[in-house]
Amino acid sequence: KQGVTGIGTVTWYDPESGAFGALGHGVNNTCGELLEMQQGAAYQAAIVSVKKGMVGTPGQLMGTLKSEMPIGALKKNAEQGVFGQTETGWQGICLPTAEIGQIRTGQAHIRANIQGNAVQEYSVEILKIYPHNRTNGRNMLLKVTDPALLEATGGIVQGMSGSPIIQDGKLIGAVTHVLVNDPTTGYGIFIENMLDAA
Repeated sequence: KQGVTGIGTVTWYDPESGAFGALGHGVNNTCGELLEMQQGAAYQAAIVSVKKGMVGTPGQLMGTLKSEMPIGALKKNAEQGVFGQTETGWQGICLPTAEIGQIRTGQAHIRANIQGNAVQEYSVEILKIYPHNRTNGRNMLLKVTDPALLEATGGIVQGMSGSPIIQDGKLIGAVTHVLVNDPTTGYGIFIENMLDAA
């Protein structure tokens, strides 16, 4: 048995059932194998600093717990994310989800927290869409175009996994990976794949 901790982002939360999904990719061991989840908990965190991403070196969000009380219990670790149940939930906006066929290349936004607990919207461009049966969290190739996010983080950094991707007023997926040789660019998973895995 081993324990892991880390900062990540909750992608979606269903206030009716209390179910939630985060990260958009699984939690793996150092050999890249999916860890079997025995138990886990989600906590409210605040981002205290950012290590900016650079070519060859992924950046990272550093955070601290806002409370020792868990906000949710993690129940499942899958290739498409970690999933759990909460009684208290999160503040947020209600959005419809997009079917895979509705997702297109072009302008979109991500919602991310890079300072304190303030979630903000940042512009991205979806460059390419891959087949929906990819199970590795790499369904979309996206590029950060927002000047404020590029200035603050250099693009996509560790800890932003799970940041919701929004296009045409619909939740279409979540940020999952950064390209190490280009921190402005990374991958996202379709929301449909996360919901199916949950």
